[in-house]
Formats: sequence, C-alpha cells, structure tokens
Amino acid sequence: MVKNLGIGTGRRKTAVARVYVRDGIGKITVNGKELAHYFPQGEHAQMVRQPLMVTTSENKFDILINVYGGGSNGQAGACRHGLARALCQVDPANYTSLRSNGYLTRDPRMVERKKFGRRGARRRFQFSKR
Repeated sequence: MVKNLGIGTGRRKTAVARVYVRDGIGKITVNGKELAHYFPQGEHAQMVRQPLMVTTSENKFDILINVYGGGSNGQAGACRHGLARALCQVDPANYTSLRSNGYLTRDPRMVERKKFGRRGARRRFQFSKR
C-alpha cells in the first residue's frame, strides 16, 4: 500500500491536475508517462519542477500527476499549482517560499466567451457606411 503524503488540485485555464506526493527518489509521472516524455518542451517540464526547486525537495518525493483539459501550457501550469498545494500539505513550512514565488496563486486568465452578434469575444463585423 502506497501512502500519499500530500494531495493537491491545480488549475490553469481549462486544465485540471490532481497531484499526489509520495516518499521516493524524485520520479515525476504525468498520466502514466515520464515527465520528459509528457512535456517534450523543456520549459513546460521546468515549470512543473519549480515548486520542488524552491522547497529544495527535488529528490525526496515521487510525484504522480493526473491532468486533463486545456493545452500543454495550461496543463503545465495546473501541474505546478497542484504540486505547490501538495507540498504545503507535506510541510506547512514550505508555504511562505511557495507563496512569495506565486506558485499558490491560481492564474485566473481564461479565454473570454464568444458573444452573439460578434465574430469573436470582442471583434465586430466590418462597418460599412454606404
């Protein structure tokens, strides 16, 4: 039986990530794949690792992440948010460093909905005087 030390839910745009922190050697698994295979762009993989670097716990825990919805950028942001929340559960002393770096704040920016009578959210049809 594997015991979860901390569980966190992260959200960004339309992506939602469930993060489970367990004792281990620093292995990160996202949707059953290794982190580098799931996020081939280095910047997204780096974004997910940021809370671990701030709290100096890169090789202390194994992290299991289930993420769905959104694109790769939103999913990476959701993973970072969930991981930061889970690390706060593991050790409440991590809270100040994670908060000061902005990893515990849910980024509220989302795509604005399309309105009726418009081409997009704000774009209007071309005006013709004659």
